[in-house]
Amino acid sequence: MSKLLPPKAPLSAREQTVHGVTLKDDYAGLRDPGYPEVADPKVLGYLKAENAYFEAVMAPHKALTDTIFKELKGRIKEDDSSVPAKDGAYFYQWRFDKGAQYRKWFRWPLGDESGARLILDEPALAEGHDYFNLRDLDVSPDDRLLAFTSDTDGSERFTVRIKGLEKDEVLDDRIANTSGVVAWADDSRTLFYVELNENLRPFRVKAHVLGTPVVEDRTVYEEADGSFFVAVGKTQSRRFITIATGDHVTSEIRVLEAAEPTAPPRMVAERRAGHEYDLEHADERFFIRTNDRHKNFRIVTAPLGDPEQDNWQELIAGSDRHYIQDLTCFKDFFVIEERLDGLDQVRVRRYDGEEHSVAFPEASYAAGLGNVSEFDVDTIRLGYTSMVTPATVYDYQVAARRLTTLKVQEIPSGYDAGRYATERLMAPGRDGTQVPISIVYRKDFKKDGTGRLHLYGYGAYGHGMSPGFSTSRLSLLDRGFAYAIAHVRGGDEMGYHWYEAGKLFERTNTFDDFAACAEHLMAEGYAAEGGISTSGGSAGGTLMGVMANDYPAYWRAVVAQVPFVDVLNTMLDDSLPLTPIEWPEWGNPGTDKKAFDYIRAYSPYDNVRAQAYPPIMITAGLTDPRVTYWEPAKWAAKLRALKNDDNPLVLKTNMGAGHGGKSGRYDSLYEVAEEFTFILKAFGLV
Repeated sequence: MSKLLPPKAPLSAREQTVHGVTLKDDYAGLRDPGYPEVADPKVLGYLKAENAYFEAVMAPHKALTDTIFKELKGRIKEDDSSVPAKDGAYFYQWRFDKGAQYRKWFRWPLGDESGARLILDEPALAEGHDYFNLRDLDVSPDDRLLAFTSDTDGSERFTVRIKGLEKDEVLDDRIANTSGVVAWADDSRTLFYVELNENLRPFRVKAHVLGTPVVEDRTVYEEADGSFFVAVGKTQSRRFITIATGDHVTSEIRVLEAAEPTAPPRMVAERRAGHEYDLEHADERFFIRTNDRHKNFRIVTAPLGDPEQDNWQELIAGSDRHYIQDLTCFKDFFVIEERLDGLDQVRVRRYDGEEHSVAFPEASYAAGLGNVSEFDVDTIRLGYTSMVTPATVYDYQVAARRLTTLKVQEIPSGYDAGRYATERLMAPGRDGTQVPISIVYRKDFKKDGTGRLHLYGYGAYGHGMSPGFSTSRLSLLDRGFAYAIAHVRGGDEMGYHWYEAGKLFERTNTFDDFAACAEHLMAEGYAAEGGISTSGGSAGGTLMGVMANDYPAYWRAVVAQVPFVDVLNTMLDDSLPLTPIEWPEWGNPGTDKKAFDYIRAYSPYDNVRAQAYPPIMITAGLTDPRVTYWEPAKWAAKLRALKNDDNPLVLKTNMGAGHGGKSGRYDSLYEVAEEFTFILKAFGLV
């Protein structure tokens, strides 16, 4: 039998000289010159050949993939539904039919659940599409109309449609090329949305009046700075439409009364590099979360008529221990979502100053404000989970300080939390910093170095990884794995400083922290060198690329999902939609020689070398606007050309999906089953 051979990528080199350094990219031709349209036969042919090779490599293990998929599916309640949420005169709820990939949305008048009516049918909308993503649905203030936004190819260009709920009919109004978030004015005729430019940047807020031509939609605000993205929203009170613009570290907000949709928006505080803020409204004041005086944010108030910074009055000072992450105002109190010494907290504060934090039952968990649509409430909805506790929905009665359990994630195939244990460890980093690790395993797991360990990481954009529950993870735990999350710098688990210590010229702390976590887990007996599988996606894929290049002997397998691995070339290309907004996160190597040298030294694609690599599985999305498909494709091609081992390397490109992979709940689970199969194969468990 002939040996199964991987495809060879077409060579089409490009050279560019930056800061006196000539960069040669042998696989630059994998970028279709017509992007974002991808039609080049050579490019498509190569990606399809890689997909065929992936299928061929995985085919002998399809029975295992199917078994794992059955396990994953068996842990999902097929006819699942949300806890009903009250909004005005109605309750709202989503439901899954058995076997359905997508939700149906219902509502009914208060006190009459038997009168539930279907208001949006996702399965019907998704019919005929390989991909479907419903991003937003928003009922008009008069309860008669439903605005919803959807994307059917993964490109994140969302189309806005309007449905009349009384006659159950979709109106003729259709707004294409939007960011996918909308906000109604009080007149229930004017709808605010954000338009994308040709490079997919959300740059312009427009107002659409129902029944009028979209080409006549009024421009409310347009952002001229190519590094700033624009978003539209509404305060919890629903009195104000908010228009926010910014990058990852700087923000600027304008507001207008929802009752006066034609009025010009008013500035709150002009942008200042490095200043982030957001706002809420209550009690004739704006409540503003700002990092102007402390990196962990403080809360100030401002008069509605003149909210400029000179008029801000401090309500809650910034703190080294309290990292204020979010603020939501209700009629009689406001809710602060924060981390205290790295642990999630929900703080409730009345406007007279009395405050308390919600008491949760475990020492390590993830918790936050859930779906609360109304402003005048005495009870708030909370979400809660831990590494061993399935997702739980609570109602919290503020005055009584009482949690009432409304729903615990049901696992039809069964789950016994008593069989599992979770810990929070601290790994000594390269520079002495203590790096948290959350880990879960079955209680019969032996910490003698013979076990199998999976280590996950992200470490970018200040997105902390919470120690939450996963039904999918059980398929690894029940096969003798421990599963750990490394809370490396670049996230915000320990505060805003944790984020700052893993970005720009501190980026390599993220990589050093992850390696240190692996070393600590090996030292503690969770695995031996070469006994760890690892995964990460998007910016976490940068981490995976560095780990594969610099610590190949640590890993039994590496899974890199839509990995951002061509960091230098992408940050040099300001024609890409996300590049300018990313410079505050990664640096601008085009104008800054120091940034060029720093990124070049770690960029995974630029540092592939002739050595043995562990088994590597790479995924990509053809329509992905965040990590363009050619990054993982080029990386796979270069790895194949240079690595000197016989370990498998596969690339799977979703030809009809983007950054998040396949969209249906079962389709996405099958992709998880494929990843787990690849990992188990590397451990010899097939």
